[in-house]
Amino acid sequence: MQFFTSTLVAITLALSATAVTNPSISRAVHERRCEDSVDSAAASPVAVVNAVASPAAVVDAAAPAGFLAGTQTGQGTYYATGLGSCGIVNNDSDYIVAVSHLLYDSYPGAGANPNANPVCNKRIQAHYQGKSVTVTVTDRCEACKMTDLDFSPAAFSQLASESIGRLNGVTWNWA
Repeated sequence: MQFFTSTLVAITLALSATAVTNPSISRAVHERRCEDSVDSAAASPVAVVNAVASPAAVVDAAAPAGFLAGTQTGQGTYYATGLGSCGIVNNDSDYIVAVSHLLYDSYPGAGANPNANPVCNKRIQAHYQGKSVTVTVTDRCEACKMTDLDFSPAAFSQLASESIGRLNGVTWNWA
């Protein structure tokens, strides 16, 4: 019995150490819905709110000139927030977004430390079917394509009902 307990403790410590060095492992799984679940008629009306995230040190500077300049179009999803790749702990009521790993990793000035990525704390204004929300980048989305956005539940709810899960045709630009 003591061998089993010792083994269990060793495994738990190893997993805890991995979670500390790689926060994305400890994050909740992104709440993805099937790709065909979007029905524009099914979107429930939601009040339009332009809110700003609550993370500390929000930077107003837009993206570097030329980097994904203009309006981008992608899919919008939402996920259970927590410790993001920017090193900021968020909750589901914050107006934040995870950008694609492709965007995050290729953003001008990105280096080895994801917490110091210059895309962190940049603001994005996203639009879907006449609704809009302003969000702050605090995380990285492994499952997203280059111009997809993965919102906190509160931010997603400003664009559509969470029951939809995936929004095709979300447009966005750097704010």
